Amino acid sequence: MENLLQGLRAAGEETRLRLLVLCGHSELTVSELTQILGQSQPRVSRHLKLLCEAGLLDRYQEGSWVYYRLSAKSEAALLARTLVDLVPETDATVSRDLERLEAVKKARTIAAEEYFRENAAHWRQIRSLHVPEEAVEAALLELMGSTEITDFLDIGTGTGRMLELFGPTVAHAIGVDTSREMLSFARTAIDDAGLRNCQVRLADMYNLPFASQSQDAIVIHQVLHYAEDPAAAIREAARLLRPGGLLAVVDFAPHELDSLCTDHAHLHKGFSENAVWRICEEAGLQSKDFRVLEGSPLNVNIWTAAPAVRRQSKGAIAS
Repeated sequence: MENLLQGLRAAGEETRLRLLVLCGHSELTVSELTQILGQSQPRVSRHLKLLCEAGLLDRYQEGSWVYYRLSAKSEAALLARTLVDLVPETDATVSRDLERLEAVKKARTIAAEEYFRENAAHWRQIRSLHVPEEAVEAALLELMGSTEITDFLDIGTGTGRMLELFGPTVAHAIGVDTSREMLSFARTAIDDAGLRNCQVRLADMYNLPFASQSQDAIVIHQVLHYAEDPAAAIREAARLLRPGGLLAVVDFAPHELDSLCTDHAHLHKGFSENAVWRICEEAGLQSKDFRVLEGSPLNVNIWTAAPAVRRQSKGAIAS
C-alpha cells in the first residue's frame, strides 16, 4: 500500500507526469528532457530524482551521460506503465511534448546514420563473404524457439538487430555494448520499432552489471572474434544464465582471411566446433545444438548451450 501511495504522490504533479510519458516513449537524458520541457536542468533533475525514488523511473549511467527510462521491473513498474497509458496523447501539452520528442529522436537518428555511413562499407564487405543474415536469424529463432524467455540479453548488441528480432517475443530485453555510437544507433532502432520492453546499456562483456542467474536467454552474435579472451566472455554469460536458460553463440568457422584481422580488427580467425564446446564445458555449460551455415568463403557456426544439470550423489540423499 505504501509503495503505491508513494508512486501516486510522485506522479501527482504536471511536470513529473509529463516526464513519465516522455520516458515511457524513449530513454532520455536530462539535457534532452530539459530541451523538450523548456525548464531548467536543476528543476528537471529534482523531478527525476523523486520519480526514481518512487520506483517509477530507472536511471542508467552511460559514460558521462545519464539516461532515464520508465521502470521495467520495480514494484512500481505496473503503476508507471498504467499512468502513462492513461494520459491522452491528444492533450495539448502532451502532444507538444511528443512532437519535441520526435525532433530529439530525429537528431539522434541523423547522428547514428552518419556513424553507420562511415562504417557501412566495411560491414557490407564482411556480409558479402558469408551466408545472408536472414538465414542466420531464421536459424537462431528456430534453435531458441523452445525456450521460454522472460529476460533476454544481447552481448555486443551493435545495431540492436538481435533486440529487434527477439524483442517482440520476450518480456524484457537488454543489449549491451562498449561503443556509445553503436548504442545510439541501437537505441534509435528499438525506438522506431516501438519496442518499449527493450533497452540498451554501456557495459563490458567481461563484467556485466547484472545479477547471477538473471537471464533466460543470452546471445553473443558475431562478437567473440573481437574478444581478447573469448573464454572469459562465455564464463560471464554462463554466470548470468538461469537453470534451464540458453546461450547462443554465433561466429565464423575457422578461416584464412587475414584481411579481417588487418582491416577489421578481428582478433580470432573463427572458431571450430570443439573449441567453443570446450570453453562452454569449462564454464559449466553443456552442449545443446550446433549448426553450420555455409557461405563463400566464410561459414557461420551457431552453438547453443545450457547450464549443466548437477547430478545429486547417492550419499547426499537423506535417510
